[in-house]
Amino acid sequence: MSTIRLVLGMVAAENLHLEQLDVKTAFLHGDLEEDLYMIQPEGFIVQGQENLVCKLRKSLYGLKQAPRQWYKKFDNFMHRIGFKRCEADHCCYVKSFDNSYIILLLYVDDMLIAGSDIEKINNLKKQLSKQFAMKDLGAAKQILGMRIIRDKANGTLKLSQSEYVKKVLSRPDIAHAVGVVSRFMSRPGKQHWEAVKWILRYLKGSLDTCLCFTGASLKLQGYVDADFAGDIDSRKSTTGFVFTLGGTTISWTSNLQKIVTLSTTEAEYVAATEAGKEMIWLHGFLDELGKKQEMGILHSDSQSAIFLAKNSAFHSKSKHIQTKYHFIRYLVEDKLVILEKICGSKNPADMLTKGVTIEKLKLCAASIGLLA
Repeated sequence: MSTIRLVLGMVAAENLHLEQLDVKTAFLHGDLEEDLYMIQPEGFIVQGQENLVCKLRKSLYGLKQAPRQWYKKFDNFMHRIGFKRCEADHCCYVKSFDNSYIILLLYVDDMLIAGSDIEKINNLKKQLSKQFAMKDLGAAKQILGMRIIRDKANGTLKLSQSEYVKKVLSRPDIAHAVGVVSRFMSRPGKQHWEAVKWILRYLKGSLDTCLCFTGASLKLQGYVDADFAGDIDSRKSTTGFVFTLGGTTISWTSNLQKIVTLSTTEAEYVAATEAGKEMIWLHGFLDELGKKQEMGILHSDSQSAIFLAKNSAFHSKSKHIQTKYHFIRYLVEDKLVILEKICGSKNPADMLTKGVTIEKLKLCAASIGLLA
């Protein structure tokens, strides 16, 4: 999902064409690499040869090999026609031309194609149609249950989850609330059901809220926050971070940390490391798509955690911190990430780590491009 949102941000920023294709019976295209047999299908049993089995010549739906064999065949084809597979996401392909480029995203049998030259996109469509049974859906309108609302005149692209929300709860403004109630799925009580109903009421009143890509820029920024020992049962802290491209969310996380931290500083420091890992991935992905970024800016409202990341001196109060959480120090020292202080009241990641007022929630959501 982060990949799709990142590419949609590029589409809005550079006013690219966005087309969609669907592969018919995708899993039937795969070539088998071993001998597989199946019993004769009901209604097709040959009289007198009931004891014989059928040897498969091609992949079938239901085979555990089917998804992998389909992907391998598609991947080989894309390499043959000059596309490069992104290492950051193996379902993203890119091809550069003299004055343009094409990006293709594959999600099982759905494809999104983005590019500035519609003739080259149409040529790619023809190549794909010759190799696979394809259905051309034209300009992209919907992907994975989410509506794509395009306004080329104003340079905006909205990703609406009004239908998707009814099936999957995946909006940044409810990430923390959903994460908390999901911890009680094994033995839910009345108070947990009441909390779920509050979430559903909020969603019903905000179904039209969309991620709005304005095309302002392709600048990547991150915001990170953590509470301290917020989970009453385990006393673990919650990590929350959100990344924006041109001011609109493309990636976010709200989850419990894997360790029990001993201070607010340590909790914020652990969260910064997790956010740093995501930033490095996003940076690498954008580089592969030809959109090289300057040093990434990661905003934190913890001055002490920033100081700890920038100062590698030995401290008795932090000597117990596990080695892997010092990864943020390496990122800062190598100037791959810049940690900057942000006021807590202006940090949108705040809504991912704790319950906030509706006014604060709306402010945080608006600051990361989540608009009604």
